Amino acid sequence: MTADLILTGGLVVSETAVDRADVAIKDGEILAVGAPSAMPEAAETVDVSGLHLLPGAIDVHVHFRDPGYTHKEDWESGAAAAAMGGVTTVFEMPNTVPSTSTPEALFDKATIAGSKSCVDFGLYALLGEETLDRVQALADAGANAFKLYMGNTFGNLPSPSTGAMLECFEKAALTGLRVSLHAETASIMARREAALSAAGRTAPLDHILARPEVVAIEAVARAAILAEWTGARIHILHISSSGELRPLAEAKARGVDVTGETCPCYLFLDSSDYERLQGAIRVNPPVREKKDSLGILAALKAGVVDMIATDHAPHTPEEKLRPNIWDVDCGFPGVETQMPLMLTRVAAGDYSIMDYVRMSAGAPARSFGLWPTKGRIAPGAHADIACVDLSRRETIRAADLHSRSRITPFEGTETVGAPVHTLVRGAFVQRDRKLVPGMQGHGRQVTDIQRMPAPAPRNVELSLAHLTGGAP
Repeated sequence: MTADLILTGGLVVSETAVDRADVAIKDGEILAVGAPSAMPEAAETVDVSGLHLLPGAIDVHVHFRDPGYTHKEDWESGAAAAAMGGVTTVFEMPNTVPSTSTPEALFDKATIAGSKSCVDFGLYALLGEETLDRVQALADAGANAFKLYMGNTFGNLPSPSTGAMLECFEKAALTGLRVSLHAETASIMARREAALSAAGRTAPLDHILARPEVVAIEAVARAAILAEWTGARIHILHISSSGELRPLAEAKARGVDVTGETCPCYLFLDSSDYERLQGAIRVNPPVREKKDSLGILAALKAGVVDMIATDHAPHTPEEKLRPNIWDVDCGFPGVETQMPLMLTRVAAGDYSIMDYVRMSAGAPARSFGLWPTKGRIAPGAHADIACVDLSRRETIRAADLHSRSRITPFEGTETVGAPVHTLVRGAFVQRDRKLVPGMQGHGRQVTDIQRMPAPAPRNVELSLAHLTGGAP
């Protein structure tokens, strides 16, 4: 058999080892990994000597703003940024216009993404009071996960009451799909923000005061209790505080199917950066104290926090630099800078390159049903590969990013380590630190490969649908 491509001379990285090996690719999948003498003939051979071959990063938390806010981002620009950042699969959030809350909106977004994206993708469906009657329909229409907003953020999608949230979990548990949670308590934040604003507290640091870590601690604990009762699978998004690590760890110890992510901003920035960055740093949940950064880093290394994601949330500079912090749009681009930032921590010795593969590829693949097709470099897996130069030094500049957003809190940050090439299902989408032309539409939705474990709902006989004879 003749391979389409062989990557020769590189170091293949798994979650447990680094091995010198060649990688043969055929029809978008990995055909063989091993010694050069064991490789088949190939139509093309690319020398990657001196590079580490990592499974492409899987970012389960991006906002590509398409449809509805394409002046901020669209699927072409967002996917291009992902490709430049060594990210080969993204899961995109539902707070677009229209929101991804109906099978029709889900289909329309999949069509847009399929025509523009150069990387593979999953799509979130909105889970809330207004979608309770179509949870199964959204799953049947190809939703790859659900998103439930316990707290407000860009788009101001309503947060369900706790009663509705329990019913959401009851219905989601029947599908087996994971529910990702913006885990902050909406009522506490709304009350505090209104009071602070009325008192004239409009400085950047006041954003933290409106959302103290108790909002996350309470929300994670409450979500875990409801998930334990219903059997819903949940995922805690953008962990920002050391306080919420305790209810997360306790829920895991009780056997709750819960995973968690953090983002580079919560590892690299803290409250001392607010004066320097002003509105550019505003994100929900907020960047907090140095103790939180240190605690989250330790939890990420230990596996209590399962994975790294980005909450890639682009806005224009004008939307980020308003003088009143409550008027500043929350979030910033991150899908292109995640890998260089996290590899910089590898260079610093904070964790190993194998740890990084676990947190950026293996853990998200397992948690969202993509393993073993994605998240590893092994025969039979998709040839999603980031060819990384661990010694390459670059400086993050907003003007150089491929997102439509041109503002980042990491402006001027020097990084060590970068993806020199990115392959998605065996095709180069980024080569020699440049986008490969004509790859728009190469990306595919992961629905055909996603294999979540069988649903394991609990207390079904006490669910509201069962008690009232309503639809599941």
